[in-house]
Amino acid sequence: MSEALSATPAKGAPLHTGSLSRRMMLIAAGWISVLLLGGGIALDQTLTGLVTRNFDAQLSYMLNGMIASAEVGLDGEVFLNRPLGDQRLLEPNSGLYWQIRGEGHEDFPSRSLWDRSLNVQTGHFDKEVHTYDSRQFPAETLRVMERSVTLPGSDTVWWFSVAERRGNLDEQIERVRRILFRSFAVLGLGLLVMAALQTWYGLGPLRGVQRAIQKMRGVGSNRVTEPLPLEVQPLVQELNALLAHTEKQAEEARTHAGNLAHALKTPLTVVMNAATAHAPDLADTVIREAAVMRRQVDHHLARARAVGRRAVGQARATLGESVEAVLRAVTVLYDRTRFDLDGNREAQVAIERQDLDEILGNLIENAAKYGGGSVFVTLDPTGEPGWCEIWVEDDGMGIPEEERTRIFDRGARLDTGKPGTGLGLAIVRDVAEIYGGGVTLDESEDLGGLLVKLRLPRAG
Repeated sequence: MSEALSATPAKGAPLHTGSLSRRMMLIAAGWISVLLLGGGIALDQTLTGLVTRNFDAQLSYMLNGMIASAEVGLDGEVFLNRPLGDQRLLEPNSGLYWQIRGEGHEDFPSRSLWDRSLNVQTGHFDKEVHTYDSRQFPAETLRVMERSVTLPGSDTVWWFSVAERRGNLDEQIERVRRILFRSFAVLGLGLLVMAALQTWYGLGPLRGVQRAIQKMRGVGSNRVTEPLPLEVQPLVQELNALLAHTEKQAEEARTHAGNLAHALKTPLTVVMNAATAHAPDLADTVIREAAVMRRQVDHHLARARAVGRRAVGQARATLGESVEAVLRAVTVLYDRTRFDLDGNREAQVAIERQDLDEILGNLIENAAKYGGGSVFVTLDPTGEPGWCEIWVEDDGMGIPEEERTRIFDRGARLDTGKPGTGLGLAIVRDVAEIYGGGVTLDESEDLGGLLVKLRLPRAG
């Protein structure tokens, strides 16, 4: 599951945004590289400085020993009252040298300098130790430490210098750096291996989800029930919710198909019996039963469309726009009826506009058909959070309280003197319930007729 798919998937293959394992490894490799590089540079600077300071400390020890043992003789020349202990100072070109220089006096060098001398710039006074690198000797870089001193019994400024070949220092630094490089290379490789193992182990629950889905297809299970880590539980819960939603839709589809088959079975039986018996009113029977079948088909198609659109999600419709559109259409059919509209026209409900138009059209048309000439529509009268109501009132005869439940049955009609199918309120109830709402009947206090309260979830 964590393997990266092809960058250009074949036709029909699912789209992807790359591999989670690769992303995690790239992030881990990037951070490991940055941290190791930064830590390596800091550690290299620290250890290099430590080795260099240790090297300079030895030169400083020798320089202080020179100054401590230096005296000015009766002839005004400087000399050392005791020899310095390092044997290399007695070997020519050994790489360790010292020299004392004073203006107007001959240089006093170590034996190791032989016929050479250190280039010391006079004319200034180095109160503190001055350390620098010098390339005055061919193929030999020197680490030089010098200091200016005025000895007792002399007014001459003497420049004491100690120099040692940098080869030993550079070798130590190179050795330290080799050790650092090898250590950090092994550490980096180990960290990458640990990151790979962590990635493989961390993504294990996703492979568990994959196995659970495969098991569902294999054994017919309809839920993921395997114990998984807390971080994966939201994904599993959403997956189970999606499975439940799909299962509910499939069950609704089966129910609709069964209901439609049952509703069409009786009219078809009547038509078949009439045709078999060569009934004289066969044409009238066919027309009547075909109208019944058409009403049933329209009803179930309306439910199916509502279920399908609800599955898309993010439905939203504005009450004012839908009601005004319905009123324009109904006014043409019932031009003698007075329609009044009040309330919050900007309120929005979580339902598709087409479904909202259909249920409002049924309610307002019923109010105009069975009312006495006045219809009053109120939008969002309660302002209840999360829910929005639409009230449709008329001044007709109303519906007795004991009949208000039965009137929602398919085909139920209390006034058979006017044309209709008896499916209007049934469609309103079914579509509203599909979106989580509902519809109730009451008596209008203002007009005295029927009050229909349509309740729908508020959008947003």
